[in-house]
Amino acid sequence: MPLTKQQKQGLVEEASKKLGESRAAVFADFNGVSVEDFKKLRKSLKEAGADLKVYKKRLLNLALKDAGVEFDPLTAKNQLGTVFSKEELPAIAGLIHKFAKGLTKAQKGEFSVMGAYDLGEKRLVDANEFTAIATLPSREVLLAQIAMMLTMPLKQFMMVLNERSKQTQ
Repeated sequence: MPLTKQQKQGLVEEASKKLGESRAAVFADFNGVSVEDFKKLRKSLKEAGADLKVYKKRLLNLALKDAGVEFDPLTAKNQLGTVFSKEELPAIAGLIHKFAKGLTKAQKGEFSVMGAYDLGEKRLVDANEFTAIATLPSREVLLAQIAMMLTMPLKQFMMVLNERSKQTQ
């Protein structure tokens, strides 16, 4: 049953509202993904402060134009899912990338990120840049690596002094 004009306007307003409340939006082209797989993705996204919605491409296009987002959802070959996140893009990029990679490995359907939009910086992130962001280590891991790099010269100096003291005894 086709949607009425009021229902379509309601969906456009809902999408515009979600864009206004979000800090990032990720656009994913999908086909053949089971409902169970989507439930798993939605659950993990909800824990990360994000939400996955599927809108008709033309209606989403209207909402994106209203919000000033320069992304054309009509270029998607299949259905288009939009992840709205109240957190920064790196917070959800890893989850989405891991989900897409798992589906591809298991051959349970197609799920590919077409791009993302960082609403804080007001810039479009293409699929390659999204993948780079998604594969970065977490903030905690990066801080630990920096701390290790800063302490390594001191540890090496202490080892040299220890070996030197053993030789003089």
